[in-house]
Amino acid sequence: MLPAAPVSSRLPVFPWDRLEPYKATAAAHPGGIVDLSVGTPVDPVPEKIRRALSDAADSPGYPTVWGTPALRDAITGWCERRLGARGLTHHEVLPVVGSKELVAWLPTQLGLGPGDRVAFPRLAYPTYEAGARLAGAEPVPYDTVTDLNPAGLRLLWLNSPSNPTGRVLTPGELRESVAWSRAHGVLLVSDECYLELGWDAEPYSALHPEIGGGDTSGLVTVHSLSKRSNLAGYRAAFLAGDGEVLGELLTIRKHGGMMVPAPVQAATVAALADDAHVAEQRERYAARRSALRTALEGRGFRIDHSEASLYLWATSDAPCWETVGELSRLGVLVAPGDFYGPAGARHVRVAFTATDERVAEAVRRLS
Repeated sequence: MLPAAPVSSRLPVFPWDRLEPYKATAAAHPGGIVDLSVGTPVDPVPEKIRRALSDAADSPGYPTVWGTPALRDAITGWCERRLGARGLTHHEVLPVVGSKELVAWLPTQLGLGPGDRVAFPRLAYPTYEAGARLAGAEPVPYDTVTDLNPAGLRLLWLNSPSNPTGRVLTPGELRESVAWSRAHGVLLVSDECYLELGWDAEPYSALHPEIGGGDTSGLVTVHSLSKRSNLAGYRAAFLAGDGEVLGELLTIRKHGGMMVPAPVQAATVAALADDAHVAEQRERYAARRSALRTALEGRGFRIDHSEASLYLWATSDAPCWETVGELSRLGVLVAPGDFYGPAGARHVRVAFTATDERVAEAVRRLS
């Protein structure tokens, strides 16, 4: 028997379920669907990563929640090389079972509940709000960090580059957010899963010494291998930052058995050690981005922000569901902007993660 008020009652309707009728319309197109909605990787997993996974396939024992020393070395090395975060210790990194799991359960694992508040950007990945609601905390969308009321605020999410808008926070905006959160004793968690996918701007990490002053206190960053390495199916992600916070999470996650599988840990080591495959994947995405942007603008769309990430934040100044319907009749499926908050009601999010052939077909249909 379910309780009188099941946990699911705290949550909105799963947004992607609302898209199903439009997906059916797009799939009925004579040339088949071009799905630009979800943003799931479609390109092959690099051979060296697959080899590392298969070489570790004979792993009969339980993996550790903290990960192998080799994995922690790979994470700290990558953080120094790519984020500029020098001197991180193993106590300042933690592997997690995909970043969505972490986002959804972080407020609960931090002990937040009724009376606590969780802040996130007004246009944002919906799991930030879902995580607050799962914990029974109050979700608080914001436009500007420094305008927030700090009373009861326990957790502040940043997201740069942004999903869905592709907006990149400037170093000044990041410094201001870090200073504000530290002044008010609020844990700042920076979701940086698209950090290696900057196009018209160079994304900075909150752990860069110019932002946090080389001090991890009060800061945690979230990183994923799903996009940079085509590992969405591996559920490979990690945290870096405040050792006290990560130590608490490690203890909780040990009790919960939240372990990255041993072969995935080995694959993550291989992925983080190699920058060449990331550069190759960027080239693929850059070409698809350029082609879709040109086609959308030619059809009368305006592209806002979109200086990074894997999406174009597009608008024709029509209601987003009207645009979704129009494009679905062309066999092109996109995500309505209001999935990410009411402020997105006149935008759609267009992913450029489809194959070259499907992107070329979308361009043909849009032209």
